[in-house]
Amino acid sequence: MIKELRINEEIRVAEVRLVDGDESVVVPIKVALQHAQEKGLDLVEISPSAKPPVCRVMDYGKYRFDQIKRAKEQKKNQKAIQVKEVKFRPSIEDHDFETKAKAAERFLADGDKVRATVMFRGREITHADNGRAICAKLIERLSNVGVVEKNAKLEGKNMTIIFAPKTNK
Repeated sequence: MIKELRINEEIRVAEVRLVDGDESVVVPIKVALQHAQEKGLDLVEISPSAKPPVCRVMDYGKYRFDQIKRAKEQKKNQKAIQVKEVKFRPSIEDHDFETKAKAAERFLADGDKVRATVMFRGREITHADNGRAICAKLIERLSNVGVVEKNAKLEGKNMTIIFAPKTNK
């Protein structure tokens, strides 16, 4: 994901803004290339859209290595949030509900989102209020570790609700 920069002879403009350390001057490209070669470094085009383009004298190999290393470090520090699913039935017993609620609580504590699904079969769909009661009970149970991201919604024969972990600020 690191963009390629033009270096040395790849830079095709008449003059550039040369940045070397603290100083910045507008010079012809040949002078800038010669200055970089004298130092044993590369002329790297940092900002090609500027007028004139901004070039810096640096070791391009070391710069690329640092960029790749920084990108890997950022990727390593990212945590992919997963959506875990917990399924309920409208006629679930209390112990089964508690077991599944504990699993949902554990998922939220680990930083994952939780999709709770109440599955209806056959004529159970006529008693959607039972599903809403289960969702309300689950909201109350998970209130200390999660927040409702998407309220209970009946989609076909399933009622789903999505919880996100609480952020501690």
